[in-house]
Amino acid sequence: MNGFLLLIPFLLIRFNLLSKLSKDGIRRAAHFPSMQGNGILVYWIYQISNVVLFIYLFFLNVTFTATWIFILGIFLYILGLITGAISVMDFAKPKKSGLNNSGIYKFSRNPMYVSYFMIFVGCSLLTKSIPLFIIVLIFQISAHGIILAEEKWCVAEFGNDYLNYMSNVRRYI
Repeated sequence: MNGFLLLIPFLLIRFNLLSKLSKDGIRRAAHFPSMQGNGILVYWIYQISNVVLFIYLFFLNVTFTATWIFILGIFLYILGLITGAISVMDFAKPKKSGLNNSGIYKFSRNPMYVSYFMIFVGCSLLTKSIPLFIIVLIFQISAHGIILAEEKWCVAEFGNDYLNYMSNVRRYI
């Protein structure tokens, strides 16, 4: 099976499900805070690594085997899809203020990013690709930079409500 096929459920959850649940959900999810200084470089590394990850999967195959790597890959991939779907459903229903801090967001401030990481690590294990895993790590490290900028934006946007949220809920897991 071609590795790119692994992205179809992810894309359906990330874009199709979100657009069906919330008219402005895609716009809110695609919002990037203004980036300055090194943040601009981080933003471009994030975007480029995302594109490279997607394209590289076209050149990889999944071979179904009963190895621990394959089983771990399936587990992470499915867990990531489930976490992603739950994240999207909860993201689609923010409070009137726009702050998401209920549902899965009670446990992680960034469950969508956590789900992306699980899905993409699962993909690298299922395709047994070390280069893909390195791309995923670059993607995730740059995503952390994006998250830090988003947190600054959220503090400016939501003030003490977000600061309180930050003090009670972990960034990832």
